[in-house]
Amino acid sequence: METLTNEERASRLKALQALLDLMRPSVQADGGDLVLVRADVETGVVEVQLQGACSSCAISSDTLQGGVTRILTSRLEWVTEVIGGVDDAIDPEASMSMGTGGYVPRYRSL
Repeated sequence: METLTNEERASRLKALQALLDLMRPSVQADGGDLVLVRADVETGVVEVQLQGACSSCAISSDTLQGGVTRILTSRLEWVTEVIGGVDDAIDPEASMSMGTGGYVPRYRSL
């Protein structure tokens, strides 16, 4: 395990939070939110959680894997693993009423 100075730890945490803050408006636009649960800046393990309307969204796992994980690991070289989850404490009905959820294409019959 890498030993970091307090300044290096603070710098990594600040960069992580700035990147999450950059991503949050996209999630919030659909009635959800993205929050940092914990981060071990020495081992590179980051845990995030999707909340709000994300709890009932069918593509939450895609958002975590294809979006959040990809962005964090590609832009922060020290991030080795992203653990993601969805806040399941919220009632599914309440979650669905918070936003539009993920984009689901509507096909018209000809």
